Amino acid sequence: MVPFISLELDRRSTVPLHRQLYEELRSAVLAGRLSPGARLPSTRSLSTDLRISRNTAAGAFDQLLAEGYLEGKVGSGTYVARSLPEDLLYITDAPSGDSRHSVPPATLSRRGAVLASTPVSLSRDAATARAFRPGVPALDAFPRERWARMASRILRHSRAEWLSYGHAAGHRPLRQAIAEYLRAARGVTCSAGQVVVTAGSQQALDLAVRVLLDPGDTAWMEDPGYLGARGALLAAGVRPVPVKVDSEGLSVADGETRAPRARMAYVTPSHQYPLGVTMSLSRRMALLDWARRRQAWIVEDDYDSEFRYSGRPLAALQGLDTANRVIYTGTFSKVLFPALRLGYLVAPEAVVDAFISARALADRHSPALEQALVAEFLSEGHFARHVRRMRALYAERQDALVSAARRELAGLLEVPPAEAGMHLVGWLPKSATDCEVSRRAAAAGVSAPAVSLYALRPPARPGLLLGYAAVNGRQIREGVRKLASTMLDLRL
Repeated sequence: MVPFISLELDRRSTVPLHRQLYEELRSAVLAGRLSPGARLPSTRSLSTDLRISRNTAAGAFDQLLAEGYLEGKVGSGTYVARSLPEDLLYITDAPSGDSRHSVPPATLSRRGAVLASTPVSLSRDAATARAFRPGVPALDAFPRERWARMASRILRHSRAEWLSYGHAAGHRPLRQAIAEYLRAARGVTCSAGQVVVTAGSQQALDLAVRVLLDPGDTAWMEDPGYLGARGALLAAGVRPVPVKVDSEGLSVADGETRAPRARMAYVTPSHQYPLGVTMSLSRRMALLDWARRRQAWIVEDDYDSEFRYSGRPLAALQGLDTANRVIYTGTFSKVLFPALRLGYLVAPEAVVDAFISARALADRHSPALEQALVAEFLSEGHFARHVRRMRALYAERQDALVSAARRELAGLLEVPPAEAGMHLVGWLPKSATDCEVSRRAAAAGVSAPAVSLYALRPPARPGLLLGYAAVNGRQIREGVRKLASTMLDLRL
C-alpha cells in the first residue's frame, strides 16, 4: 500500500464531507498523485485518520468505484483503476496551442472543478455521423429546403421586437404550439403558461435540479441511466442514488430501500435510456404515490417518445399526476436536429415562475427567430409529417441493423429488436468486458458505447448501445462487419 496523500476537508463548507473526499481522491487520481494500481487505505483507517465516519469514507469510495476511478479486489482491498473513465469517455481532446494560456486547476472553485470533470457525452467527435452513435437523428433526411424557405420567409417578415430581448419563458406562439402538441400527442396536462422553452433538454434538467434541490440532497437515478441527468445532479452538488431498472422500468421498491428520503427521481418512463424498457402502469402509480407521500419531485425525460413502431406512443407520466409533482421535459434535438438547441419543460403552476426566473438568469432566452420558425413548423403540420416519415425510416433502419447482426454477429452479440427508440442494445456474453469491446470498436471506426459506462453499479450483463437512426443501410452493414471483425479478434 502506498503512503497516503494529504487530504484537506473543510468542515465549515456547505459541500458534504463525502463529496469533498470524493473530489480530493478523484483529483489525486487524475493528477497522478495516486498512480494506477496503487492500493488505498481501508475505509476504517481512512475514517480514523480524517476524523470522519466510516459511512462518509465508504460513500466516497462507492462513488469512485461506480464511476470507474477505483476497483475493488475481493479479499485484497481497493485500488486505483489502471484504465480511467476519461480514457473511455473521451471527455477531453489533446491540448492544443500554447499550454501557457491554460488555466491552472488550482484556480477553479469546488463547483468549477466538478463542472469541469463531470461527463455529459461519450463522444468527442459528435459532429461526425457514423455507426452506431446513439441519440443522433437522421440528419440526411431532414427537410432542409422546406426549412430554408420558411426561415427566409420569417426573416423577411420578422418584427422589430424579435431583434430585441424576448420573454425568458420563450416565444408565446411556440409555447402555445408545444402545449397543444403535448396535450394531443402525449397526454400531458398543461397550458402554454406552464411551458418554458430551454436550450435543449440538458438545460431543462439543469434548471429542474437547481430550482428544486439543494446541495447535499439525494435523488434517485435510473441505473443504468442517462449521463446528462447524472451530470446535472453532480454539478449541483446533489448525490445520485443508483436505483435498479428491470423489465418494468425503475424499481420504486429499490429506491425506497436505498434512499427513502430522496428529494427527486429522474426517470425516462416511455423509453428507458439506455435499456429501452417501458415503465409499467403499476410502477408509474407507485412512483407518483411515493412523490406525493414524500413531497418529492419527479423529472420525466420524454426524449424520443415520438418514435414508437408498435401502436400509438404511450401517454406521459405527467398526465397521471394529480399532486403536481412532475416536471416534464422534452427536446427538438431528436426529432428535428441537435444544432437547433431548443427544448422545453412543463412545470406545475406553483413553481413555473421560479423556473422562468432561473431561465432568465441562465441565458435570458432562446433565439427568437429559431423559436418563431419551430412554432410555424409545428402549427403548419410539417412537424407531424416529419415525425411520421422518420418513424417509418427508423423502423427500416432498425430492421437493417437486426438483420445484419443476425448474419454477422451470431454467437458474438445478441441484438434483439425493440418497439421504440433510435438505438438498440446489443448483449455480450457475460464473460466479456463491454468497455474493452467498445474501446476496440472505436479504434476500428465504430461508435458503440458500453452499457456499463451509463451505470453507477456493475450492470447485470455487459452490452453495447447501437444507434441506427443517423446511418443508412450501407453504413449499418459496414459498421456491423467492422464490429464483427473486432469481436472475432478479441475471441469473445
